[in-house]
Amino acid sequence: MTALAGLVDKGLVAPDWAQALAPVDEQIAAMGRFLREELAAGRGYQPSGDLVFRAFRRPLADVRVLVVGQDPYPNPAHPIGLSFAVERRVRPLPPSLRNIYAELRDDLGIEPPQHGDLSAWADQGVMLLNRVLTVRPGDSNSHQGKGWEAVTERAITALAERGGPCAAILWGNPAQKLKPLLGPIPWVASAHPSPLSAHRGFLGSRPFSQVNHLLEEQGASPVDWTLQE
Repeated sequence: MTALAGLVDKGLVAPDWAQALAPVDEQIAAMGRFLREELAAGRGYQPSGDLVFRAFRRPLADVRVLVVGQDPYPNPAHPIGLSFAVERRVRPLPPSLRNIYAELRDDLGIEPPQHGDLSAWADQGVMLLNRVLTVRPGDSNSHQGKGWEAVTERAITALAERGGPCAAILWGNPAQKLKPLLGPIPWVASAHPSPLSAHRGFLGSRPFSQVNHLLEEQGASPVDWTLQE
């Protein structure tokens, strides 16, 4: 059984995503071996194994917005497999997410919730994809360059091959380097929402209304960015 077939059998990856990611099946298998080695060495990884591919649970066919993150939050028990999101019980919210919520309020007048679970966005076809799908607890970027990049690049290429209606939100330079992979998919770009860069072009960038406009130009319905408590 291939690595992707096993993930589909467990309900962790949608069948059409498995088909799209078939060219990197061996890379996914290699990453599985890497994560098992990390566990054996006592270093661990997060999010938990059942959440690593959470961004791929909903069908490729349903994706209409791509939001690219860097890697999962390093804080233990925070990441849930969706970029920028955290477990519902996490307080205080990560600074980047607080800035995203501030921009959501300023852009669309939507009052954000107290929690940081962005699953409601994912349910509407917003793919919250980290560039690197795992991290060592407490050590940001620790799995950068280990092999996830080939997997997520293939995912973005598959979206471009599928075509619209779709739009991308690219926050920060690492995400913006992926522009060539997007092909015909229009994008909105700005500085990253982290405290180090939010005041250098993220705050005031109005990404939510911009991406909804791009969807409407393609004949698609806008995303309802509201998040319930």
